[in-house]
Amino acid sequence: MFHRPAALSWRRCLLGLAVAALLAPAHANNWPAKPIKVIVNFPAGGAADQIARAISQPLQESLKQPVVIENRTGANGNVGGEAVARAPADGYTLLMSSGGMVSVNPHLYTRMSFDPAKDLVPVAAAARVLVFLVTRPSLPPTNVGEFISYVKANPGKLSYGSPGSGSSPHLAGEMFKTQASLFALHVPYRGAAPALQDLLAGQIDYAFDPGIALTQVRAGKLRLLAVGSPRRSPLFPDVPTLDEAGLRGFDADTVFSFYAPAGTPPEVVTQLNAQINRTLALPAVQERIASLGGEAQPGSPAAFQQRAAADSQRFGALIRERRIVAD
Repeated sequence: MFHRPAALSWRRCLLGLAVAALLAPAHANNWPAKPIKVIVNFPAGGAADQIARAISQPLQESLKQPVVIENRTGANGNVGGEAVARAPADGYTLLMSSGGMVSVNPHLYTRMSFDPAKDLVPVAAAARVLVFLVTRPSLPPTNVGEFISYVKANPGKLSYGSPGSGSSPHLAGEMFKTQASLFALHVPYRGAAPALQDLLAGQIDYAFDPGIALTQVRAGKLRLLAVGSPRRSPLFPDVPTLDEAGLRGFDADTVFSFYAPAGTPPEVVTQLNAQINRTLALPAVQERIASLGGEAQPGSPAAFQQRAAADSQRFGALIRERRIVAD
């Protein structure tokens, strides 16, 4: 007689667990039920921002919910990254970031307010972005060999801009200085767009551009010397890679990707990955990414997580060798 309440309590517990098990997938199946916010951790006009906006419109049509872009900049992407890491893990807050926040920043900052590898979960890769060695056209060199000789003949007199210390264009610039054995002054900016503005104004001499300067290249306002990628860009098939120009193994590509807070339901991550991959297959989206000199990069979260781990190893070695520190 005295065991009945305990047995009843146990049955209620089992019933509660069964109901919870049934409700969990139902919640995931009802996603999305409200607008989704994508935090871009770099300024408006840069590669991350343009890629996010190219994907957001068709994505919201397929999800049947608004997809809102919000730029939160600072600390080489850490400000936006932390905002997403601290957001509810319900699938309604995503991050669009270059791979550098995960593979580079832990090597740059002695302390970070969050751990990208633990506090964020990969959702989908979006684009592989190349960097292009561009110079102001008033400089005498017209090819990579001439440019290297010119910089060596003027040590410390030329400057190059980047979206910030530790950004992929900055690491490309340091990789270039190391492999070509030359010295030039690095000028960090708060994004690729302001760096481009100063390059056009002649305030700096060259840059490793993540694709936003290609319109200016076509207009003759900037000179494109080489591609910092293992293979040539389809947009400029006659422009050599730096590897072809003699800097063997030069590879400064980065993958821009979507992330969610750790703990986001796997079913939601799977749905997001499928919808983003479907969006990346659209010709209009591929053309927009290609206009930046990039390539759409559909795939599984595991695939780009492996790429991030490999990038972390090689960029970490470069950061230690060049003693690069965050601003």
